[in-house]
Amino acid sequence: MTPQPIHEDELQAWADQRLPAERQTQVESYLEQHPDTHARLQAYQAQNRALQSLFQPVLEEDIPEHLQELPRPAPLLRQRFLTWPWQSAAAVLLMLSGALAGWQAHTYLPSPNLAAALPRQAAIAHAVYTPEVRHPVEVGADQETHLAAWLSKRLGAPLRPPRLGAQGFELVGGRLLPGGQGPVALFMYQDGGGQRLTLYVSGEASGSGDTSFRFSREGDVSVFYWVDGRFGYALSGTLDKASLGTIATQVYQQLEAR
Repeated sequence: MTPQPIHEDELQAWADQRLPAERQTQVESYLEQHPDTHARLQAYQAQNRALQSLFQPVLEEDIPEHLQELPRPAPLLRQRFLTWPWQSAAAVLLMLSGALAGWQAHTYLPSPNLAAALPRQAAIAHAVYTPEVRHPVEVGADQETHLAAWLSKRLGAPLRPPRLGAQGFELVGGRLLPGGQGPVALFMYQDGGGQRLTLYVSGEASGSGDTSFRFSREGDVSVFYWVDGRFGYALSGTLDKASLGTIATQVYQQLEAR
């Protein structure tokens, strides 16, 4: 019997642990023969775990009172709603769009204390991009001069990635991210064992008055962050606090020397 081909939706289902049991053996056999695909799916799984860890506290928050007190639809309206499938579907899409917009605003819009929001935004960026195998950055370290010039132009100030070779980490590259009030720069580093760090640079925390060196634990991601002049900086990773703090101190000293 000719084996049934493996499709991308099945690979995604395997990564999400939703693959039907009858296809499990075939898909796992396929992954054994295709290590690049297996690595890509494992990266997706790592990304999912990191994001779940970050957002679990939000999911466990109590529903706000103003949402609990929304009026229930009248019986006639509810009957008509169920009678009109297309209108119902449209309403559901509108509700989902509103929920998504609310979540995006909760995540990206400026908060009353921008410096306090910095570590969570940095940890989310770290969790999203460090598991990537093929495209962890937009511009690689082999184009460091171009990377620095591009990000400097977009953020409106000279930016150069710190050198962390003495700490065992080499530059992978960087990318531009959207922030609540403008662009954000993200530099990524990696050691010989594949451990990755990210340096998040944002102008949104400037003027906050909070210039101290601080530590935050966001799910599985540890973050050292500080504000200096126009920018807020956050170094994120899964290293222990002492090791990450040592590297963060080096980053701070290099930035201060420029």
